[in-house]
Amino acid sequence: MIYRLYIYLLNDNIMSYDILILNYMSMLSVPLTPELEEKINRLVEDGVAANKADLARKAIEFFAEQQAIEDVLRAEKELADGKLLSGDLDELAKRI
Repeated sequence: MIYRLYIYLLNDNIMSYDILILNYMSMLSVPLTPELEEKINRLVEDGVAANKADLARKAIEFFAEQQAIEDVLRAEKELADGKLLSGDLDELAKRI
């Protein structure tokens, strides 16, 4: 017997989980060392994420947020160091 999980979408249409995944999400396969797999399993067991896929999505979001923070901090440092550009955009573009 085949069981399917059905998801209600916002527009009240019902779509099976496998169709949702195949049509609206991409999949990524990543080779892992045994050590990384153990870390992933431990984090899931500790409740950090619902499952391995959820953990991967959270890790990617976290990494993107950290990159954005680093970009802001770098820009603030450049501003504090006097590395500020001002003037005519066309002239600045020629200098770059």
